[in-house]
Amino acid sequence: MAGPLPLGDPAPVDGRLPADLPIDPAVPFSAYLHVPFCRVRCGYCDFNTYTSGELRGAKQEDYATTLISEIAIAERALGEAGALRPMDTVFFGGGTPTLLPAGDLARMLDAAASAFGLAEGAEVTVEANPDTVTPGVVRTLADAGVTRLSIGMQSAVPHVLSALDRTHRPENVQTAVAAAKDAGLAVSVDLIYGAPGESLGDWERSLDAALELDSDHISAYALIIEDGTKLARQIRRGEVPTPDDDLQADMYELADSRLAAAGFEWYEVSNWARSSAGSGSRQDNRSRHNLAYWRGSDWWGFGPGAHSHVAGLRWWNVKHPAAYAQRLATSESPAAGTERPGEEARMLERVLLLSRLAEGIAVEDLPAGNRSRVAGLIADGLVDPASALGGRVRLTLRGRLLADAVVRALTD
Repeated sequence: MAGPLPLGDPAPVDGRLPADLPIDPAVPFSAYLHVPFCRVRCGYCDFNTYTSGELRGAKQEDYATTLISEIAIAERALGEAGALRPMDTVFFGGGTPTLLPAGDLARMLDAAASAFGLAEGAEVTVEANPDTVTPGVVRTLADAGVTRLSIGMQSAVPHVLSALDRTHRPENVQTAVAAAKDAGLAVSVDLIYGAPGESLGDWERSLDAALELDSDHISAYALIIEDGTKLARQIRRGEVPTPDDDLQADMYELADSRLAAAGFEWYEVSNWARSSAGSGSRQDNRSRHNLAYWRGSDWWGFGPGAHSHVAGLRWWNVKHPAAYAQRLATSESPAAGTERPGEEARMLERVLLLSRLAEGIAVEDLPAGNRSRVAGLIADGLVDPASALGGRVRLTLRGRLLADAVVRALTD
């Protein structure tokens, strides 16, 4: 399970938004729907997820109805604030959303669409474990309005999947992708590199397998050891080695090279998208939902532990599904806390998020006292000089590998 919730101010029991919240109706609005259930907890995962043995006081079969109750609270709160807007993107994340019956996911999407509306051409994504994807499931999702499936492939190598505690067989990924495409869904596959015992050759094999799937989008994330996870405990006991930073850098460079050669273009440090045929753009298949986060749009997060952001106000829900259900059973908001970050914190976040995008961040959006540091970052090969001369800070390949150092230089 994830770590403790952040500290903050008490959240209103009725879920209402502050009367002075400066909501801009032109800002895009998104919804995140968290499904906190997993069959097995992966050793590296610190997300707010629960296996069946950890669900005391909560039932999976009641979950869709419970979450729909939170949608009703959000509809009232946004309506009273004059901020009801159609959803540009919807994302079902987890956990494993497809552990729920596809009909439950469809009900949740229909409730959100009825409350807020769906913008024309809205992107609606469902995360899925390959073992839970069948032709029947994806047809139900497609009929409900889902447009995109994000499949947790992680690796094509059995011993790497085992090191990550992933339970699916590599061949099931191909079956899941084929089913999604047959239903007319766009497809993204997620990869993780740097697992204990994974070699550069293993990673190359996974990249080749992902490219053979002919998906529209590939995410590749370096394995990060999070405190409190099974993997962190194994490393602390000396049972498995700590990930090698140099090897992970080699893996990232290999991924970028292979994906670029296959017609993918990076648009965020860990994400690559392929152009649609004849579109004239190489970024049509970017995750619009994730871009909404990185660009600071408004979103409401539904479900246990979900976080929300509207007009600079942030709040987060109680973590356990039982506590979440108990709040909503009495028509109370499940929000556990709220905060309005100050200008300095918002500036740090803007730099942290926007600098990771291929489009970069405008030099004029950096803290005024730190803009002169861009020259040093160019000299170190971390920032593209031509883009900087044009007024934007864009990371080079070396800069992507050292993105955290770039952020520190621009914000400290």
